[in-house]
Amino acid sequence: MTIYRERLWASAWVYLALALVIPASLLVFWPISVLAGVIVAIVLYAGCVGIVIAASPSIVVTDSQLIAGRARLPLGLVGTVEKFQEPEATLQRGQRLDARAWLLIRGWIGPVVKVEVLDPADPTPYWLVSTRHPDALAGALTGVRPA
Repeated sequence: MTIYRERLWASAWVYLALALVIPASLLVFWPISVLAGVIVAIVLYAGCVGIVIAASPSIVVTDSQLIAGRARLPLGLVGTVEKFQEPEATLQRGQRLDARAWLLIRGWIGPVVKVEVLDPADPTPYWLVSTRHPDALAGALTGVRPA
């Protein structure tokens, strides 16, 4: 049973920045053909937007595991859960980051949740996950953890 689900969609400014492929492709193909330039610009922009949408990972908390992107962590191995907002989230992603940590962070999402991994065989001390709803994700992780 799914308790929490979030898709880490790109912010609007990412799609706006991707629009720069339109004038770039027009500049390249305009001397060849105006129609070719317009068609290539539309196809390139649509392809870039499609890639960004397809590459947007999901965070799912079920009654048995945390799924962040392609990684899975059984809830029995979840330790302390901490949530961070800006500017503390920036420190967690930078100066206070352990190089062994598993990351699912997106630059366009400010808050992060730090999930301690209790598996003694796993060298990963914690997961650091970007989320737009840190309270809901932390609540889902602490509320369903098996005893």
